[in-house]
Amino acid sequence: MSHSDYPVPGLPTPDPEYDPEQVVGIQLEALADNDDPVENAGIKTAYNFASPANRRVTGPLDRFVSMVEGDRYAPMIDHVEANTDPLERTGEQAEQRVTLTGPDGRTVTYQFGLSICNEGALHGCWLTDRVSK
Repeated sequence: MSHSDYPVPGLPTPDPEYDPEQVVGIQLEALADNDDPVENAGIKTAYNFASPANRRVTGPLDRFVSMVEGDRYAPMIDHVEANTDPLERTGEQAEQRVTLTGPDGRTVTYQFGLSICNEGALHGCWLTDRVSK
């Protein structure tokens, strides 16, 4: 399997300095202005923060982009408001509920599931394992 599409260069990438709330925040901020600085920059940033297990299921990048553009996740793209519930953290796992308001005024709530990566170059970084609706 090729990893040449990861990470997408020139966009935010995981860093052990980021706590799980920052990881969710970086992704939400990027998705709120999805095509800045490049097309689908927000989706590509979310891909950069996806855990290796998540990417094995949802990747490669073009497939990940299609998934986020689908009905289930499309409300994340170019949302106008994000309200986050307090992060719930248990050891190396964390969850955060996020309610997004789209340009059409519709709200959708997602649950981010994150964990600390214990392998390879991303060791010590909080990454997204899943986003459920």
